[in-house]
Amino acid sequence: MKSHHDISNGSIEFTPVTFTLVGIPGLEAEHIWISIPFCLLYIIIFIGNGIILHIIRIDPALHQPMYFFLAMLASVELSVSTSTMPTVLGIFLFGIHNISFGGCLLQMFSMHSFTLMESGVLLAMSVDRFVAIYSPLRYTTILTIPRIVGMGATIALRSVMLMFPLLILLKGLPFCGHNTLTHSYCLHSDLIKLPCADTHLNSILGLFVITSTFGLDSLLIMVSYLLILHTVLGIASGVGQWRALNTCMSHICAVLVYYVPMISLSLLHRFGQHLSPLLQTVMANAYLFFPPVVNPIVYSIKTKEIRNSIVRILSRKRGEV
Repeated sequence: MKSHHDISNGSIEFTPVTFTLVGIPGLEAEHIWISIPFCLLYIIIFIGNGIILHIIRIDPALHQPMYFFLAMLASVELSVSTSTMPTVLGIFLFGIHNISFGGCLLQMFSMHSFTLMESGVLLAMSVDRFVAIYSPLRYTTILTIPRIVGMGATIALRSVMLMFPLLILLKGLPFCGHNTLTHSYCLHSDLIKLPCADTHLNSILGLFVITSTFGLDSLLIMVSYLLILHTVLGIASGVGQWRALNTCMSHICAVLVYYVPMISLSLLHRFGQHLSPLLQTVMANAYLFFPPVVNPIVYSIKTKEIRNSIVRILSRKRGEV
């Protein structure tokens, strides 16, 4: 590692060559067995989201704005899982706990960028639901493919531009103490605890990123649903009201499975330092795995068009056999 002696305080500042990641504290001897459920979770994530993407691509009936946004969500969730899979499986399958300084920063940047994109996609999906309920006859003329592509590009650009300064600031900080992290992947909230220099600017910028993405997105999602509820209450038929609300159920589930683990983990990092490392690890893994595992299942069960498309594909395959 590169280092130099700081005469003013007698400490040694260095840029670590590697960071040390941890699996599940206290269960190191069982990691090979614990790797089995982790492998199964990754398999479920890739198969579930892959099926969603495949049926949206091949079924013309699903070439509608709602399903294009769903494809964005599945793509982002696959990207989040891909960014963490090498270190998570490396630890539990092969006992590889070290990650290079550059590799850790890259993983942090990519994982957080895709997570921010997921928040933006959930907001776009809430707008999609509002437009579909408020103006169903103009739905496809308002949410055209160029506008959907533009929304996706804006979401991606916003996420990368907000994360890039955090990456640059963290890269320039000196490290004086240990280089052991508390999770099986690199989180900004974890990395920011290690430098020995003043990290107030990093904290302020990190708070700005959280507020301008998760905070703003969640507020706008709530506003969207208040507008949806106002529109639904204006529908004369009780059956019509239920049908309109039922089209939002899958998205509401997606919002909950995304924000609840994220908020819980954030509160744990902020106020739960006295809690057991095992609980922190469980929450970090729930934050990582819960949304990409649950969302394809929810959309496959709750969305009739997705369900019917899967049944048609399976029937066609069975007929070919």
